[in-house]
Amino acid sequence: MNKFLRVDMRNQSIKIEEAPAKYQFMGGRRLISQLLLDEVDPTCEPLGRHNKLVIAPGLLGGTPAPCSGRLSVGGKSPLTGGIKESNSGGTAAAKLARLGYKAVIVEDQPQEGWYILKINKDGATFLNGENLLGLDSYEACKRLREEHGEKIGIIIIGVAGERQYRLATCAVADPEGDPARHAARGGMGAVMGSKKLKAILVDDSGADDLQCADRDAFLATSREWAKELAATKTVMTELGTANLVLTTSALGCLPTRNFSSGSFEKAENISGQRMRKVIQERGGKTAHNCQRGCPIRCSNVYVDEEGNHLTSSLEYETLALMGSNLGIDDLDAIAKIDRFCDGFGVDTMELGDAVGVAMEAGIVPFGDVDGVMDLLQQLKEGTVTGRVLAQGTEIAGKVLGVRRVPVVKGQGISAYDPRALKGTGVTYATSPMGADHTAGNCLPGRTGYRELTKESPDPCSAERQIEMSQDLQILTAVCDYAGLCFFVGAALPTAKRVAKLLRDRFGKEFSVNEVLEIAKDCIMTEVEFNRRAGITVADNRLPEFFSEEELPPTGSKFDIDNKDLQTIFDNLSVEVEI
Repeated sequence: MNKFLRVDMRNQSIKIEEAPAKYQFMGGRRLISQLLLDEVDPTCEPLGRHNKLVIAPGLLGGTPAPCSGRLSVGGKSPLTGGIKESNSGGTAAAKLARLGYKAVIVEDQPQEGWYILKINKDGATFLNGENLLGLDSYEACKRLREEHGEKIGIIIIGVAGERQYRLATCAVADPEGDPARHAARGGMGAVMGSKKLKAILVDDSGADDLQCADRDAFLATSREWAKELAATKTVMTELGTANLVLTTSALGCLPTRNFSSGSFEKAENISGQRMRKVIQERGGKTAHNCQRGCPIRCSNVYVDEEGNHLTSSLEYETLALMGSNLGIDDLDAIAKIDRFCDGFGVDTMELGDAVGVAMEAGIVPFGDVDGVMDLLQQLKEGTVTGRVLAQGTEIAGKVLGVRRVPVVKGQGISAYDPRALKGTGVTYATSPMGADHTAGNCLPGRTGYRELTKESPDPCSAERQIEMSQDLQILTAVCDYAGLCFFVGAALPTAKRVAKLLRDRFGKEFSVNEVLEIAKDCIMTEVEFNRRAGITVADNRLPEFFSEEELPPTGSKFDIDNKDLQTIFDNLSVEVEI
């Protein structure tokens, strides 16, 4: 896996080149961070010709390592104005890796036309994409599979991406060919749309198996780990991420009615337990794979009363931000909203935050399902209100004159109120990605790498919450550059396994500290890109209302000093004594 595929959209030219040696041990998010810093002017217009879209599997992509099929999609974000890596499951990452590609680098913009890029063992070619314009992504994927075969990997944008809406996603087809897995955050679908690239097809038929320096050892570690994950992640297998709904509501951090409360009185109606019962009664599917070779199987297939597929899967972030955050407790309604978002190609988190702000402004009452469906229709039709929501939560809040606008660095926050989950609040405030739980979510029970090597301070103290965020941001970045789903555990044992797998994959010794150092370098490279783009440590803060408004029912506030947030990455140590 040592090739770059460079795609020049202006000239519709394609070049395959050997990746320079400096990128050899960079994959996924780490590779994206370095390529963007090396090749993109941080001050460029995100939707202009000088931005680049980089698509990269992780260092373990295409191998038998469990949960190693995550795909990183990156560029300068039209939402944050800074660097962005968005992450997805699906089948495309493993296929790209099997074809030997470290990254697909999409450059410039065409003067006319829309295109599909098809990649196979012989290289890549452009196809006409005009006939897919305006289609729901499900219909577009169906047509592509009919023409190119059911085993084709697909990365695609919906109509939102075509229109360059700032909350547009890049959908990645799952093993059944449904565009239900999304590199959703930061508007990467808009960047792909700005390149006039409707879809990328990946056909790995005839590709050679990836070589490992010690294949037997690699397979032994992978099998042992897969067996352990299957045995220890049973809650995720049975309930998926939806298992968090009742937990976060009990902790008082479940966003409710535009972050005005941390507990939803009807949380049970949208819980993982309730969802599992509905799925089983209707003949849907729990324990579903979003990528091949996953022993956790946290995805699900949610069907309507007639057994028709609605979405795969219905996850916590959508249940919270399109459910409790809007005052909605109807699973079927949330599933229909999710289906719309999959097909139209928009981030349910950013849209959920934006609609919550619209409800705060009185556009639609909280709990009004029909009103929300009307807003989705306006988004589709491109009315003035729809186009305001399409630009994301921050712009919607400004246009509608709302004070409680849950964003950091231009991006809507995810479904954990930082007043009751303060470590995650630190991550929101400080991550170069903007408010993103996938950058380092400090849920109760998660531990950082330093907790195992020294006596910890008071677990509720600001010092400990900052330390936890630092550790989990590093550990999550390990998963991101390796191409692993972080449900394997953003924890020190995972870093140890990554070190062993990288050794057996490449034939080079990797210490745990080296594995952590690569992750640190990833984050610091992102911080440097943002600094050059004009995003500084002064932007490491949460909206004022989080520190001023008490959050019912706990009465908590976010009380970590902004000065501490501004120095979070100064002299950051990743040294661990093993």
